[in-house]
Amino acid sequence: MAPQPVFEPVIDQHDTWLAVNPVQGCPKGCTYCYLQDLGLTRAKPKELATPEDTLRQLLGHRYYHPALVLALYTCTDALATPATRAHLTRFLDVLGASAVRNPVCLITKCAIPDDVLACITRNRKAGLPVLVYVSYSGLGPDIEQGINHAALRSNFPRLHAAGVPVIHYWRPALPQNSTPDVIDHVMDLAVRYALCTVAVGTKVKPTALDQITDLWPQLADPHLDPQAADSVWPRTTWDWLHHMPDRYAGHPVFQTNSCALAHVLGRADRAGVFNTPTCLSANRCPAAQREICRRTVPRQQPVTETDVDQHLARIGHPHLRYTLNPATRTVVLNEPAPLRDRHNLAQVLAVTVRSPQDPGERYWPGRLSGGQPLIIDTRP
Repeated sequence: MAPQPVFEPVIDQHDTWLAVNPVQGCPKGCTYCYLQDLGLTRAKPKELATPEDTLRQLLGHRYYHPALVLALYTCTDALATPATRAHLTRFLDVLGASAVRNPVCLITKCAIPDDVLACITRNRKAGLPVLVYVSYSGLGPDIEQGINHAALRSNFPRLHAAGVPVIHYWRPALPQNSTPDVIDHVMDLAVRYALCTVAVGTKVKPTALDQITDLWPQLADPHLDPQAADSVWPRTTWDWLHHMPDRYAGHPVFQTNSCALAHVLGRADRAGVFNTPTCLSANRCPAAQREICRRTVPRQQPVTETDVDQHLARIGHPHLRYTLNPATRTVVLNEPAPLRDRHNLAQVLAVTVRSPQDPGERYWPGRLSGGQPLIIDTRP
């Protein structure tokens, strides 16, 4: 019997963006999907809010801020069914007609039909900065069940020809897609049409270890702790990223989503990545983007205790004690707070937030709690 669905908030804060989820549940069956333990895969999408009500919830939400990136329909694939596509196009038109000008991301593995592409382009022309993440990692139909991979690949040239910014989402990294021929097959397409690639490895949330070990049995080794890692990588993929063939040398590749968005949007880093080891050794960032960060990051508006107090009160923590280091833009909370609240504080104020870990947290804290990549020598 399928599990009862557990719906996420319509407006929610993730580590990179503000998630907007008026429709939840996906008919596809990707075996690694983080929605699986919520009962939201192989499920009929359910509308939780109309497009108009979604806009009202967004603008009235304690997390909303005009500087944040909006990621739409992260609890489904909005391109998967006629009903979800109709909801998406209506919502984009509602956003485009409003005063909202937050950058908007769509993430998909499904074909983008002509009417959706036309909707994206008309709202971009109206001033709504819409960009598309094409999630393509070379996995087959045995793992990404229900996905038309030929249609998925066709999204790259179609979006590029329409002038829509494309970010290639290369995830997850599993033994099944870590061989050199699969990597080259993926990247030979992506570098032709995408502005950059985001490679994020495999994320293992606290409730999904069994799900991931079914795909990658080595992660069941009791000497490993994949849930404490920022991400898990087959060594083949990790080494490829750090010794990229010359023919891909001009293509930006980021392990931090926030940096990819900064690059595509022409912004400086606001996530505390600039000049860290991740910035200097993990991300393959263009020189022009590094120059934007070099000039801008040191000149950010100073953060004060008043700023922190006011935002903590806004998100429901008016009496939470903390220590602020203005020089490093670091806020250390004295007691646990929900991960989504910490992410929102970090993104709105452009600070690093440290906090005791909440033992009941369902999501991966990753780099937020100092997690590092875990590299696995995969067995033949």
